[in-house]
Amino acid sequence: MMKLKDLGFDQWFETHFNALRQDGYDIARVSAVDRGSYLVRNELGEVPSGPAGKFHFRIGSSVDLPCVGDWVTVRYHNDNTGAIIHGVLPRKTFLRRKCAGENVDFQMIAANIDIAFIVQSCHFDFNMKRLDRYLVMAVDGRVEPVVILTKTDLISHSELEQKLAAIKQLGVISGVFALSNVTGSGFDEFQQVLVSGKTYCLLGSSGVGKTTLINRLIGQDTFNTNAVSATGEGTHTTTRRQLIFLNQGAMLIDTPGMRELGLLGAGDGVDQGFEDIIGLSGKCRFTNCSHTQEPGCAVLSAVANGGLSKERYSSYMKLKKESDYHEMSYLDKRKKDRAFGRFIKSVKKQMKD
Repeated sequence: MMKLKDLGFDQWFETHFNALRQDGYDIARVSAVDRGSYLVRNELGEVPSGPAGKFHFRIGSSVDLPCVGDWVTVRYHNDNTGAIIHGVLPRKTFLRRKCAGENVDFQMIAANIDIAFIVQSCHFDFNMKRLDRYLVMAVDGRVEPVVILTKTDLISHSELEQKLAAIKQLGVISGVFALSNVTGSGFDEFQQVLVSGKTYCLLGSSGVGKTTLINRLIGQDTFNTNAVSATGEGTHTTTRRQLIFLNQGAMLIDTPGMRELGLLGAGDGVDQGFEDIIGLSGKCRFTNCSHTQEPGCAVLSAVANGGLSKERYSSYMKLKKESDYHEMSYLDKRKKDRAFGRFIKSVKKQMKD
């Protein structure tokens, strides 16, 4: 029989569960999220679930809602065929982004992940600036990033070596795997890193081969894949975030492809993702150097003498500016929300009086 530790429940989560434990509450892991509907799983199996009214009322932001990978306190009902979510345990790690569009808020992607597999195709999808964004997202949420290059059969060996060299120069990546779902090249090596009881997450654009990779890991075509498009790339198939259990006991979270990957409040993640630039900034003449026009800027000097590529400098400045700007907007929004909440409370009090 499956045990909670097989789902990733360790001493860290047990300690936090004990702090929230109440009579009649059980622990379960969110295994799927789809448009506000949830599936939760414990050692006995998986059942549909939804948030309790009180829990939903007291949350301050959408970030507080359960996401796939979360551990939640639940009460089972109807002979354990359904569950009500009453709380979310603190997240050991997480993946999040800015909500798509104009809304300045966080969108949770997944929680409690050990390794994020950032998937890029060697063909049309390969983009170092997009990879920078995924790396910042992972590092910001304390998730170990590993890059997977797919469709290696579509490029030459020398082109592949150039891409691998460029990726390894980024520094924060724990590993890089080059795979071909057509020939099977690199798959056995990749499969060996998957450890029972650990949780992994697939991140990447639509059509990079995530679903095909999952089917190969499972050993059967459980998940649908669409025909490739006219550009040679696959088309989007995954529509929800879900926790998939692999034969060797590892867990894999599949996510829909993301067209927008905005950063919000990821300043620390940007710094950790660009440690080479942060190292240079310590040599700047001014401690508050903006690395734009100040005399004695070590970063600008490195760009000028070729020690730092213009592309990497540009990527760092853009991501830092974007994250800081959205964070200011987010903090301003939260202040307004709190002010409005206080106003509502005062009105209700006056009505009672």
